[in-house]
Amino acid sequence: MTNTVTGELSLKQSSGFKLKNPIIIIGILFFVFGFITWLGSVLIPYLKIVCQLNGTEPYYVAFSLYISYAIMAIPSAWVLKKIGFKNGMFIGLLIVAAGTLLFIPAAKLRLYGLFLAGLYVQGTGLAILQTAANPYITILGPPESAARRVSMMGVCNGIASSLSPIILGALILNDTDSIKNKLSSVPVSEKNILLDDLASRVVGPYLVMMVVLIAVALLVKFSGLPETHEEEDAGFVHTKKTGILGFPHLLIGVFTLFLYVGVEVIAGDTIINYGSFQGISLSTAKFFTSATQVNMLIGYIIGIICIPKYISQEKALRYSAILAIIFALIAIFTKGYLSITFIALLGLANSLMWPSIWPLAIAGLGRFTKLGSSFLIMAIGGGAILPLLYGHLATKFNPQQAYWMVIPCYLAVFYYAVWGHKIRISEV
Repeated sequence: MTNTVTGELSLKQSSGFKLKNPIIIIGILFFVFGFITWLGSVLIPYLKIVCQLNGTEPYYVAFSLYISYAIMAIPSAWVLKKIGFKNGMFIGLLIVAAGTLLFIPAAKLRLYGLFLAGLYVQGTGLAILQTAANPYITILGPPESAARRVSMMGVCNGIASSLSPIILGALILNDTDSIKNKLSSVPVSEKNILLDDLASRVVGPYLVMMVVLIAVALLVKFSGLPETHEEEDAGFVHTKKTGILGFPHLLIGVFTLFLYVGVEVIAGDTIINYGSFQGISLSTAKFFTSATQVNMLIGYIIGIICIPKYISQEKALRYSAILAIIFALIAIFTKGYLSITFIALLGLANSLMWPSIWPLAIAGLGRFTKLGSSFLIMAIGGGAILPLLYGHLATKFNPQQAYWMVIPCYLAVFYYAVWGHKIRISEV
């Protein structure tokens, strides 16, 4: 049962199980989220070569992963209600492992559609994990410090998302510039040999990831992770509302999160290709996503230190939106490494948006907290739609001018920080 004064979550504790242990386990899950999610930034330029893609085709990498959140969020909530958080996390990890396994035949056959299927299956598992982990950590303490706890999870996510592009990039993008040059001048038979060899580079890394995911699933299964009381109100306060439509601040928050996730994915997943557009080799550009994620990690640490002691999560969201607009405009009006630096700095501006939007959106939902959380997980689908729009604009104009689309998105975040989260319908 939720304590309506402190907002603390009541847990079914096993003997001797301390509160810090659930936080550690959820932290491991957030590490998994970050590691798997941001591999897309390397897969986009990699699959562009391996599968000989053009135009907006490479951006279906992000679409296939993130669209599963929009489709699977509500079913995920239903699954969690039936089997509980712990079993849901276990099954979610196994589904992610299954999607990872699909990369092996996809590489052997060099089938782009099978790669995308693997990403969709991974996203389905991640949707279950995120639907469980985000509300769990949000309500695991006082609501006014929720952004701080989510920022702590963001550190786990940020460390993983900083490492994964570097690790996978080093393994599969090594010497790709010379391979690209060879492909245009060799016979078809030799070209296929080169592409098959390049495609096979993902086999080893993805086999290792599959084994690790199964190991983490077993850790969760046998961890003694406590459950919430499903039959009791798991929100911050009790409410007399009869439906989710009675919470406009949630619905606006869902739309805001949709836009935010879209621009976060754009900043992380397009920066390598953008570096190539600016004339920088892939051997150097492969590190740019990690730079974006390191900036995001710095922002998470700032959030842990400052929220709510020195700054409220509302003000943190407001200042983050303003900073993002400034960084985006500088990136659009400059060239070369300076422009790329400010795309990477969007990671810093983005870092406190998710941790701030989430608790503001679910505040006061009471017994509708889990359903509201499912809606917010659906909003991760913005990571599928907006990068495709970016890809269309980048093809029609150029990759730099396409970044104009992030400006109205950040303005919407600013609106939510100042006014949108305050909109309520009276229960009287």
